[in-house]
Amino acid sequence: MQNKRLSWMDVTKGFLMILVVIGHYPGELDFPLGKYIYWFHMPAFFILSGIFFKPILEKGVTKQAIHKRFMQLIVPYLFFLLIITVVRYGMEIGSGNLDISWYLSDLWTLVIGGRFARGAYGVFWFVTTLFFAYLVFLWLTKYFNRTKQIAILVVFYLIAHIESLIAMSLIGGSPAEASQTIPMIWNMDVALMAVVYFALGYYMKNIWLNITQSWIVAGLIGSVLAISLDHFGVINYHLSMKFLRYDHLVFDLIVPLSFTLVFVGVFQFLASRMSMNWLRRIEQHSISIMYLHIFTDIVLNDYFNYGIIGFTALGIILPIIASIIIQKLVPYGKLFLGGFVPKKSLTSSTLVTNK
Repeated sequence: MQNKRLSWMDVTKGFLMILVVIGHYPGELDFPLGKYIYWFHMPAFFILSGIFFKPILEKGVTKQAIHKRFMQLIVPYLFFLLIITVVRYGMEIGSGNLDISWYLSDLWTLVIGGRFARGAYGVFWFVTTLFFAYLVFLWLTKYFNRTKQIAILVVFYLIAHIESLIAMSLIGGSPAEASQTIPMIWNMDVALMAVVYFALGYYMKNIWLNITQSWIVAGLIGSVLAISLDHFGVINYHLSMKFLRYDHLVFDLIVPLSFTLVFVGVFQFLASRMSMNWLRRIEQHSISIMYLHIFTDIVLNDYFNYGIIGFTALGIILPIIASIIIQKLVPYGKLFLGGFVPKKSLTSSTLVTNK
């Protein structure tokens, strides 16, 4: 299992991390690449996280498992939140901003986090949502049988879509503006949708671990059909988990699943036949890349002109350098990058083993 994970799983996550960076490119593109990326890249991360989930079967270890996930997810979240905020405020003070009310308002926004934290904090919502999705699924698998789990997940999925409809009906602006009419700390409500994708990773584990040609073909048909329908104006489908934009009750399952099946299947095939260490290295520094790629552009775009290729390269390379520096020079650097290892390891039957 470990060898399989290190080959195709890390390669796939490395590729998805590149898509995360590209998806935040602020410029305009002739091809709606960003739109199609958002159809599946964040659901894919939740699906992949669910594949290696293992329920808590023994008593007395739930707190240990939750503590481990907190240290791996929330500690890096708080570390990068602090680092970016300190640098931002230094830049603001240097530019002459001494308005105390501005800083207090900004700090309050950062406390709420989620979809309310914009700009340099644009991806922070994912980590807190993943943490809450994990807690919810841990609860489901501990106290309910499979039938009841699925029934509850269906209810969550419907509630998420109802919330999306309410948000869009409250304001006629953009999805980002609409979603902010519904207050929620750390995007906890998005976990209602995220846990469904997480569960698809867990329930379909045997399929994901060895995707057959027929599954790849099925995913390819679904992906090509969705792009074709969108290209010819038959549908105008969007998916934005962060901003509660769930456009279609069926497409919100079929489209992310189709694309994820294709990419996971392709990378399983490629990773078994060639070395793709460069993608694995990207995955190894994915936490730093995720937190710093937008901030990298914010700092540099006043001094350099670059297109999507430069944006992507800088958003990957500079955070990797920062990640190496943090590991080597910062006390507890590995801990701040999600490298927490409990002193007393839990048994494989009681612990979530995915990174």
